[in-house]
Amino acid sequence: MSATPLIRPATPADAPAIHAIYAPIVAETAISLELEVPDVAEMARRIADISAEFPYLVAELDGQVAGYAYASRFRTRAAYDASVEVTVYVGEAWRGRGAGRALYAALFERLEAMGRHAAFAVITLPNDDSVRLHEAAGFEPAGVWREAGFKFGRWHDVGCWQRRLG
Repeated sequence: MSATPLIRPATPADAPAIHAIYAPIVAETAISLELEVPDVAEMARRIADISAEFPYLVAELDGQVAGYAYASRFRTRAAYDASVEVTVYVGEAWRGRGAGRALYAALFERLEAMGRHAAFAVITLPNDDSVRLHEAAGFEPAGVWREAGFKFGRWHDVGCWQRRLG
């Protein structure tokens, strides 16, 4: 078992592995407020589209994709161009092995090189594991949006965390 995750850019060829991580999160939890599981082709399209403008990374442990992270546009108005929204997901079997922290460290390095100023993360609450990961990565709470999403027959609060880059 390798101790340090290998971080590399994602490619559309990683879509099946990324789908395997994301599909149960969408289907079985409110961690993602996406309602329908996207198929592998949609995941490949998202990787290609996001990678055209922002970093999209995967972490490999023991030769397998253990997690992924990416940045995306925070808001559409030009004044927000130096800010990004960031996302990280780690497969259940790989959690607690440093993949999330390694992904964020590599993502922040790339975003800083791009001149980005701030990163924002949105977490469906409660999610103590995600809150711990984000705060360990230097994020600070920035507020809660009450009953922001509806999934599985109930409303979910969403927390926002922020981190300055550079």
